Amino acid sequence: MVEETPWQQALRYANRANPYPFYEELRKTPVARQPDGTYVVSTYREIVTLLHDPRVSSDPRKCPVPAAAPAEGAAEAEAEPITEAVISLEPNIIPQDPPEHDRDRRTLMPHFAGPPHAPHLISNLEPDIRRLVDGLLDGMRGKTRIDAVDDFAYPLPVTVICKVLGVPLEDEPRFHHWVETALDALDFGPEAASEEIRNRLAGGRQAVQDFGRFAADLLDRYADRPGPGMLSALVNEDGTEGRMSKGVLASNALLLIFAGHETTVNLIAHSILTLLRHPDALGELRRRPELIVPAVEELLRFESSVQFWHTRSALEDIDIAGTTIPKGAPIFLAYGSANRDPQRFTDPDALDFERPDNQHLGFSQGIHFCFGAPLARLEVQVAVGEFVRRVENPRLVEDPPPYRHNQIFRGPRHVLVDIDGIRD
Repeated sequence: MVEETPWQQALRYANRANPYPFYEELRKTPVARQPDGTYVVSTYREIVTLLHDPRVSSDPRKCPVPAAAPAEGAAEAEAEPITEAVISLEPNIIPQDPPEHDRDRRTLMPHFAGPPHAPHLISNLEPDIRRLVDGLLDGMRGKTRIDAVDDFAYPLPVTVICKVLGVPLEDEPRFHHWVETALDALDFGPEAASEEIRNRLAGGRQAVQDFGRFAADLLDRYADRPGPGMLSALVNEDGTEGRMSKGVLASNALLLIFAGHETTVNLIAHSILTLLRHPDALGELRRRPELIVPAVEELLRFESSVQFWHTRSALEDIDIAGTTIPKGAPIFLAYGSANRDPQRFTDPDALDFERPDNQHLGFSQGIHFCFGAPLARLEVQVAVGEFVRRVENPRLVEDPPPYRHNQIFRGPRHVLVDIDGIRD
């Protein structure tokens, strides 16, 4: 039996709750070739270098090697790349390179990202976000046990993104099912060739197609009858770059619905989990609520909502950290590992709300920096700040809690918390 690499061990579901010991081992070889031909980059300096290197492509169509090859010894019939098996829509801005990426991002940004195009777009959402947070916490009155995911971390960002985009909130159960089904079908580790995971692929493919049709139908409705929100504006307004094609617009609409809530759910859930594991930090934030802004940055570093990204590849040979990544090789950038890199962050496994120069990679860097970051930051600052202020004596029921299957968007499925009550 071939011994698994630290990266393969980190990807096993049994280690989802704590991949960090395996990241520590992985960082001993900053750029590590895996048995499937992927090069995993795990250290901060090297990841930042590659994020700004034009020789690195984000477009999987330029990568001749599958991004998720079968494990050694797997049958030839199992060689279908997992990413391709699940994601088959037209490219959105994430797996795109310039100039297409830059053009499409410029089209999207004025309607979503705020400054410099709409400087008050995000800040104007704060009163609504506060009302939503207050309503969710008020709804916990009389309870002695809550689920910080189902009762709090999920309903806030999904409600906000539906409002911003103009997605009817009554459609949430449908797309929630599609998102969960698609994410559960993705696996980049040694369990990918298992019968269980392979059986999920058909459901994952179908979920993405159903989600794509839903997005396209919604855009068609807005084309016939304009309404509120970003999607209607994209369908009906001509920007400086012109209008996106229907297929590209539908793919980006799907991305915005998904990314506009999924990572924020994980960040809120992990923030609460982390604070309950660190009662001194929880007490400090309760005593000094003005720390909420740097606290959220530290929580972003401490538990990255996006653990790694998988669509990049080398357009030519790249020499880095004593290793040559050959032209065409897939590159995985392990953000979760880089954010715990002791060469960049002093005492990285400690929670420090006043950490200096906290330039984490929680939202990536470079041209693919998450343009939803301002909205996510605001949502988490309000949600976590009010949770800390209003929830009396919160205690974890189960540690570690159960985790969702997906390795990229790593987050707890439930976080059960016993409480003594809700303050005004």
